[in-house]
Amino acid sequence: METSALGKALISAGLLLALAGGALLLARRVPWLGRLPGDIRIEGEGTTFYFPITTCLLLSALLTAVFFLLSRLRR
Repeated sequence: METSALGKALISAGLLLALAGGALLLARRVPWLGRLPGDIRIEGEGTTFYFPITTCLLLSALLTAVFFLLSRLRR
């Protein structure tokens, strides 16, 4: 791999990580995220199991739509 291509890949990865970090910081400001109907939460004695399946499906659909639109714009 050429050094310029490696540099571009590292910059892209860094920007992607920065965007993911910013999204995680902003996710706390969305009160319903992670508390949707269908999210599984089981509480026991001293244990809590939590699996946000509905939130995962919603985010997956949203990211699929975003990446689909981005791929259409690149053509």
